[in-house]
Amino acid sequence: MQSIEETRSRLKGLFNITVTPFTATGEFDFPALEENIERVIGLGYDGLLIGGTYGEFAVMTCEERAELFRRVMAIVGDRVPVMLCTAGSDARTVRELTQLAGDLGGLPMVTPPFVSEITDGQIVSFFEQVAPLSKTGILIYNAPGIGITLSVPVIERLARISGVVGLKQGDLTPTVIDRIAHTLGGQLKLFCASDLVFAGPMMAGFDGISSTNSGALPELILATYRALERGDAKTATRLHALWFPLRELARKHGQPQTTKAIMNLRGFKGGSVRQPLLDLEGAALAEVATALAALVAEPLAGMAPAAAH
Repeated sequence: MQSIEETRSRLKGLFNITVTPFTATGEFDFPALEENIERVIGLGYDGLLIGGTYGEFAVMTCEERAELFRRVMAIVGDRVPVMLCTAGSDARTVRELTQLAGDLGGLPMVTPPFVSEITDGQIVSFFEQVAPLSKTGILIYNAPGIGITLSVPVIERLARISGVVGLKQGDLTPTVIDRIAHTLGGQLKLFCASDLVFAGPMMAGFDGISSTNSGALPELILATYRALERGDAKTATRLHALWFPLRELARKHGQPQTTKAIMNLRGFKGGSVRQPLLDLEGAALAEVATALAALVAEPLAGMAPAAAH
């Protein structure tokens, strides 16, 4: 992507939140990352999200994140749009990574800086300073999971900043989704931040979703999304129901740990997590393996039995 206009036109559909495969000792496994990227692009995913919260950016240095951005953009080129997470609590890091992400042709995804007692006015000022740094614009990530939940009035103020092209919405309260869809739809590209409950926002008029579990269940989640996209809510509902047991385990054991465990069980290269997260082992891993085996055995899931081992 080379401009804000091009970014806006391409920002829609199903984006894979790509996990960052680490070795057991914590190094990047770039060949594994490339293999995972090629899988979802080959299946027809509309875009990627790199180095997000479930990509474990919080346990990377600024230099590591910059290297990750460069490696991914060299792999992807301009085949699909790529969101590059530039979030951080240090505004200097956010500015540096945001400019780099735009220069590489990605779309910077920026959260409010997660520091204590920041005011709404300071959040707006922060985005006013960051947005002009990227030639492709920026995507705001409203991410309650890392400490700050943007209210709808604040989001509406941020939407008026030049260069803000989209919102990835993590507060999925139905009334909030309804208001955002009907006040900001058409002004910003709207993305649902969770594949655990994405049907509601899509039915409300959102432009797309970002999905962590699509790294583990790429065929099933793609089929579910495409069904919704063509207006077949009945099929989408049936498909989404199939992996409820794995969604429950993801909530119980955490993401990206569970996603990586499923990927590894399927013969994909999820790799390890970095501390303070811990890889699933023992009873937790056995729970996931049992639920995965039941899913693979369901013909409607579209997952070949040979894929799990």
